[in-house]
Amino acid sequence: MKIVIIGAGVAGAVLARRLAALPGVELTCLERVQPDDHAEAGTGLNVGPNAIKALRLADTALAAQVEASSLPWARWTTALADGTPLFDLPLAQVADNPGIRIRWSELYRVLRAGAGAAVRYGCQVTAVGRDPAAPGRSFVEWKQDGATHRIDGIALLVGTDGRYSAVREAFSGAPQPRHIGVAILRALAEDTSGGLVDDYVQFFNGAHRMLAFRVPPGHVYIAATFPVEPGAPVQPAWSTEAVMRATWQPASGRPACAQLQWLLDALCERLVDSHWARMQESAVRYHEDDAGVLYLGDSAHGMAPTLGQGATQALEDACAAALILEEELRAGGNDVQRWLQRIAAARTQRVRFAMELSVAATDTLLAGADPVAGAKWKTEPPFLADLARLFREPALGRAPALEAA
Repeated sequence: MKIVIIGAGVAGAVLARRLAALPGVELTCLERVQPDDHAEAGTGLNVGPNAIKALRLADTALAAQVEASSLPWARWTTALADGTPLFDLPLAQVADNPGIRIRWSELYRVLRAGAGAAVRYGCQVTAVGRDPAAPGRSFVEWKQDGATHRIDGIALLVGTDGRYSAVREAFSGAPQPRHIGVAILRALAEDTSGGLVDDYVQFFNGAHRMLAFRVPPGHVYIAATFPVEPGAPVQPAWSTEAVMRATWQPASGRPACAQLQWLLDALCERLVDSHWARMQESAVRYHEDDAGVLYLGDSAHGMAPTLGQGATQALEDACAAALILEEELRAGGNDVQRWLQRIAAARTQRVRFAMELSVAATDTLLAGADPVAGAKWKTEPPFLADLARLFREPALGRAPALEAA
């Protein structure tokens, strides 16, 4: 059976590793960059406890490799710019295990190494679509090392090629983004803080937030947010040191706390090379009804990063798809639409819940927000119950006993 995965990112690499080990599968995984090219791998990220739980259930060995290359995410603290505490949440209160803190490039390295020879690198996809000679099947063309390649009659085509998925656009059109109203600047700095910054911490000055945490092998990930009218461009002035420092001058009149001051200095040193993005989400779509086409990760659901659920839900997606596909293939099943429907049934409501909760938690980042009030409701039982549901209940489409393990 021909299965093609386009994109060896978080979801693609995890799925490729699992499917490559199955008998009867003719697997091809195409990745645009070279194996050591991490130029577009971003900076750092926190992966939620739910993804680590899912990965432990689906692939114990790979989970151990990922955790060995990261630091645990065990605590979430929030304060005002002058250091006034707002809340301090041990994740053990709402999760069965810690999450992780890791560089994007390191996560890609571990996952792609795990997929091994299943991934072909340096592949530029030039055409993808429905196979005119085989109803319900698809084709893909790509260039690699100067040569053109093509596969026809693909039984299952998996688009794991990101938020701007060429696969999804080819089959159902590019999804329209919904802008949340927040712009975000990310940076990775060498950790010269002397221990000031470790686990996940946020500082607020009005609606402006500075988030940071330490990642191995000795760096600090920093993210600053500015409210922005949905759909409006990022203001160039925000990338100037004068505006950046004025933005985080504590409204209380007291000086910025030592942690925030270090983060601000580190961020200002990197403004020349800064890259902004606007928080947005897109409609959930896991598959096509008239073709064997599956979407996972950002290809299926671009989402706001407020609760660290972007890569997290991509990992959940991949684990669910891997377990369901393995179960179907080992049982001799060849009904691809049944596979797709099972995956969508397992994942759609789950990811919508994660998206809705992430947007709700963005309230403190919007224009006119009150960080004190925003922090207060996040310490109350309804939000903590939702957070526990998010962190403890990955939806993998298997027996409840397995998912509760």
